[in-house]
Amino acid sequence: MSKSILTRRNVLQTGAAAGAGLALPTILTAGSHSGYTNAPTGSTVTLGFNVPQTGAYADEGADELRAYMLAVEHLNGEGDGGMLNTFSSKTLEGNGILGKKVEYVTGDTQTKSDAARASAKSMIEKDGAVMITGGSSSGVAIAVQGLCQEAGVIFMAGLTHSNDTTGKDKKANGFRHFFNGYMSAAALAPVLQARYGSDRNAYHLTADYTWGWTQEESIAAATEAMGWNTVNKVRTPLKATDFSSYIAPVLNSGADVLVLNHYGGNMVNSLTNAVQFGLRDKVVNNKNFEIIVPLYSRLMAKGAGVNVKGIFGSTNWHWSLQDEGSKAFVKSFGTKYGFPPSQAAHTVYCQTLLYADACNRAGTFNPCGVGEALEGFEFDGLGNGKTLYRADDHQCFKDVLVVKGKENPTSEFDLLEIVEVTPMEQVKYAPDHPMFAGGDLGACNPGA
Repeated sequence: MSKSILTRRNVLQTGAAAGAGLALPTILTAGSHSGYTNAPTGSTVTLGFNVPQTGAYADEGADELRAYMLAVEHLNGEGDGGMLNTFSSKTLEGNGILGKKVEYVTGDTQTKSDAARASAKSMIEKDGAVMITGGSSSGVAIAVQGLCQEAGVIFMAGLTHSNDTTGKDKKANGFRHFFNGYMSAAALAPVLQARYGSDRNAYHLTADYTWGWTQEESIAAATEAMGWNTVNKVRTPLKATDFSSYIAPVLNSGADVLVLNHYGGNMVNSLTNAVQFGLRDKVVNNKNFEIIVPLYSRLMAKGAGVNVKGIFGSTNWHWSLQDEGSKAFVKSFGTKYGFPPSQAAHTVYCQTLLYADACNRAGTFNPCGVGEALEGFEFDGLGNGKTLYRADDHQCFKDVLVVKGKENPTSEFDLLEIVEVTPMEQVKYAPDHPMFAGGDLGACNPGA
């Protein structure tokens, strides 16, 4: 692994042979402290933070990395403790995890599945990481989740919104705090119907990979159920930076709504191109033309600038929330970095704390013990209200926010406003829902 891909900080040398973590599983009791991949033997434990430091989602990755480092500080008793103070579970006391100081290594996924797997593999085999976390691309998250299942370590997914992550590609060793495409659609559809009516013609531009496909499927199904007609669905390359050739056909399609199933830099560029083509000023079918961004983030809103004004979307969390957990996290993050955190930062910070707490509650780093502690775990105080880590598929269920771009922002960070807090029950679905069917959670793999 080249230094450009992996940056090492306080690397723990475990003495484990390269590849040991990929051996066939051994039957263990959940509380066992040995016989599993990278069982810590000294006074420290190493976590692997695998984020896009380059590529289309690099802005999200940078904020994830900031949050990971803040979480490590808090776990080790540094800083003000952040959400350790508001978390409903009280096992985290600032003395690391199970009394071991937390150290970490980082990797660059490059927003590419192969690079992400190689980076995670190196962190597990060379650096002794007992847990891998990260994402920002669902394709990356799914690829790394599969690797972690094979290697026998826990994967705490970061920013991944594809239904498939906890659907057909779910794994026993993988857990997701972030919401998904189905939840976005379930939260958005009633708001869109109330705002724009039931007689609309929608044109979809969609990032051509697992997240885009399932986001498109989800929002199309939800809007069609309320009466909208889907005019066209067009896939766009993740590497695209100029979407002009994809926007032009929309003008003569008869559509009066453009749905941008894009994220990160893709969304910034496609929305900018759409505005440049004058779509927001058009009247089609005697209706004002509208643009929808199903999955939003503050970082995207900042990149797109004034173009986001009035545009609806959904988000997993927002820094303006006034619950005690959110306020504690925003204060800690803002004090350290000088600006509020994004939803990407929030979800990975939570995942780090949730992993550490599960280890403490289980009394082990054994991934099977940790998994048992997370399955069916109900908690509060981490910024989204009461939350359930469902045992059936390792998906978190919590309230979902519908937001829109502010018409009159007061700062460069005050770009989105919350228009609806959708209750958990409205976005919940059965584990065997057709959009999530086809996969098998399987059994936990503790590795070697």
